[in-house]
Amino acid sequence: MNTMLTAFSTVAMMLLCALPGFIAIKTRILREESIPVLARVLLYICQPALIFYSLSGIPYSTGLLLDMLLVFLLSLVLIGGTIGLVFFLLRRRVAEARFRIYTIATALGNFGFMGVPMLKALLPGYPEALAFSTVFSVSLNLLAWTVACSVISLDTRYISLKKIFLNPPVLALPFALILFIMGITLPAPITGTINYLAEMSTPLCMLIMGARLALSDFRRIFLTPVHYLVVGVKQILLPAATLGILLLLSVTADLRAAVYILMCCPVASVILNFSEMLGEGQESAAGLVLLGTILSALTLPLMTLLL
Repeated sequence: MNTMLTAFSTVAMMLLCALPGFIAIKTRILREESIPVLARVLLYICQPALIFYSLSGIPYSTGLLLDMLLVFLLSLVLIGGTIGLVFFLLRRRVAEARFRIYTIATALGNFGFMGVPMLKALLPGYPEALAFSTVFSVSLNLLAWTVACSVISLDTRYISLKKIFLNPPVLALPFALILFIMGITLPAPITGTINYLAEMSTPLCMLIMGARLALSDFRRIFLTPVHYLVVGVKQILLPAATLGILLLLSVTADLRAAVYILMCCPVASVILNFSEMLGEGQESAAGLVLLGTILSALTLPLMTLLL
């Protein structure tokens, strides 16, 4: 019960961060054209900082590094496999932008922006869990900057080595890993700056979501049955399948719990960020991110009972 209450209160605090964005649009402090700019700040500045933040303060060990590699491969298979399967099932409908958004929304989760605070709240005695959030975020970005962009735009040119390696989180990863493995601590002013930028990620993510909500049709968000189906696949079916797979693997209970919690995270906000940048399916993306985040106040606490 304590775990359920912790999950609920953590999600509720995050949702409140969407309120300023909603008010800012309604009062014209922000305008619609400002949203893609904020999305770029989140993707190009805050997200790389989150990579450093998640690995800082965690003691290095060879065992942990091997666990991170296992989680990386597992996350690629789970996320990539789900996108491929859903794209196949919806292949006759993907001419419509909303179905392309549905495809990636069933697999991409808020592993970093929401994963980090959830892991800190639910597994306070297992700081190594934050390393798995980093791994999931890297997998997410490898697939988001390539496969997801290709699905959203129906342009296969996004699937390239350049897009795989030249995106902000992946560029930040080698430097973060060197510091992590070597046990190097950066000077306090640099570390403090990185931490500030990383901790901006979740509030900024929610602010963008609130701003897009203010420009959306509430009826199309909450009265569209397929939105609930997509969220159900992402936040109930996929985590349950992941837990089943983890139970078949020889992994520790802590690792299993960390990966499972990450997979329970709601529909990824980067879907909205990429749809904003690519100019495709913004309203569907905003609706799914919002609905998924709101329903996570229910699904996340309930799904934690399976642990």
